[in-house]
Amino acid sequence: MINGYPVIDAHVHAPALNTLRPAWHEWAERFSKDHPWRDAYLGERPDPVAFDRLLRAEGVDHALLFCEYSPRATGIQPIEDVAPLAVADRSRFSLVANLNPHLHFPLLDELQRQLDLGAVAVKLHPVHGAFDPGAKELYPVYARCSDLGLPVIFHSGLSSFPGSQTSYGNPELLLDAVDYFAGLQFVFAHGGRGWWYDVAGFMAQTKSNVWLDLAGLPPKKLPEYYGRFDLNQIAQKMIFGTDWPGVPGIRNNVEALMGLGLPNETLANVLSGNARAIFTRLPAELKGNS
Repeated sequence: MINGYPVIDAHVHAPALNTLRPAWHEWAERFSKDHPWRDAYLGERPDPVAFDRLLRAEGVDHALLFCEYSPRATGIQPIEDVAPLAVADRSRFSLVANLNPHLHFPLLDELQRQLDLGAVAVKLHPVHGAFDPGAKELYPVYARCSDLGLPVIFHSGLSSFPGSQTSYGNPELLLDAVDYFAGLQFVFAHGGRGWWYDVAGFMAQTKSNVWLDLAGLPPKKLPEYYGRFDLNQIAQKMIFGTDWPGVPGIRNNVEALMGLGLPNETLANVLSGNARAIFTRLPAELKGNS
């Protein structure tokens, strides 16, 4: 909690370091600046006690932990490497599943396997995985997630990692799925970063089931990125996330967000309220925060 506001970081990477390609390490060091993110690790693996201590210092009440199966970009970061964090403290950590249709078949079997480990959402990374998120082979996944009330997080926008296929980050690729699965919540990670802010913003503003994840976006730049929108209005569809550890401190981002002059209710929803509403499988005690 920071200044009385509960904080959920809905976009955190905490993989085993020895599973990663060099570009990931370079990214983390470059964008974390002097933030001591390695304090959360014991050797090559994240440590539940150390990570809890770091999050408390940063004012974070809960973190959603991502895995990733992207061998051509960042590497394979299996869900089993972050699952021990959630097992150790479910009040602090939740898991997010990840699917790559080039690796996982049948997709629904892999989805269920990761859900059985406790995942509260599913992440698709078409830019790193080089697949079309609007492909019909993913529709059974969307249907299952819709039935279960499980949000789908989609990497929208650019990525700097070698091996990325940028064209698959276009939010327009999900237009049909968003309309077809009207009851399914789609979270656009990075909010259309690059040249798709307008597309992502218009979809969030006009589609009740589209949300913008702020991971990797400096809060002070949001008025510029979403300059064609009323910031107070578009912020109502935003979910706080940082892309940790590629950020110079979670608290820094929260405080920068607080400096934008958003109404108190809107700010509270961005920092945790929208996440609590969308990620319905979060711990019950967390849902009671206000």
